[in-house]
Amino acid sequence: MKLDGIHHITAITADAPRNVDFYARVLGLRLVKKTVNQDDPTVYHLFYADERGSAGADVTFFEYPGAARGRPGTGMVHQIVWRLASEEALDFWEERLRGEGVEVARENGRLLFADPEGLGLELAHVETDDEPLVAEHPEIPAELALQGFDGVRALASDPEQSRRFLTEVLAFAADSAESYAVHGERRGSFYAYERAAHQGIGGAGTVHHVAWSSPMDDHEAWRLRLLESGGRPTPVIDRFYFRSIYFREPSGVLFEIATIGPGFATDELLEHLGERLSLPPAFEHLRERLEPVLTPLPALRRAQSNRG
Repeated sequence: MKLDGIHHITAITADAPRNVDFYARVLGLRLVKKTVNQDDPTVYHLFYADERGSAGADVTFFEYPGAARGRPGTGMVHQIVWRLASEEALDFWEERLRGEGVEVARENGRLLFADPEGLGLELAHVETDDEPLVAEHPEIPAELALQGFDGVRALASDPEQSRRFLTEVLAFAADSAESYAVHGERRGSFYAYERAAHQGIGGAGTVHHVAWSSPMDDHEAWRLRLLESGGRPTPVIDRFYFRSIYFREPSGVLFEIATIGPGFATDELLEHLGERLSLPPAFEHLRERLEPVLTPLPALRRAQSNRG
């Protein structure tokens, strides 16, 4: 069995409207699902991805209004890396981000910056045979757009403690002493460490977990492999849009293995993804209670269409 790279990455925001503005308007991702945190349905779970809501392009956020700013530390992902197709794309994004008042550093074919709450982001020129996962945006030509995840960087005090688990259990390939790659039938991603000794603080602008993609038919087998290796995975949890298993890798980072499918078009037409509050059937009875307490969000797709 091989995991198909990153499925999604979930982080925390204290300000959903500003979050939508940055990830949908500035970065040009599509808000493909506006739903709730299924473990705490009084708060949003927002999903941004390519035009189809594909696994491999999906960055998601729990909104906790007013949450204090967090600080990444050991056992946490601190940098999310997206792919770009060319050096020209790097030029475009450097100009666009600086025009939005974002502080950008450019080095060795990549741009380093942070979102409005301090979450570390990176755009990298990457040559790959993987399908580009691109969202439509009136200000961003498709050939310059973000093309899906390349990988994530995590912090650890002793990355070596995770080597056997990553290579023998999850079948990651070791690129170096502190960098790994995994590639399935559809696409791949890297997972790398940077050394740190300080403890992190969860909060706004920090990553909650990283999810890896599994074909539906392999999902139960992954859980069995984790159990046989001495891991402590959760039971399979049906999230309606995909199924999930959660566990921590030895360096402390929270991992999820999520299925490719059923997908976000399960309860919305593809052309209308993210336009309304979507509630899985088990939560639909809460709609009248939840809609008044969730933060109003800008309808960016409609505004962009009107401008065009």
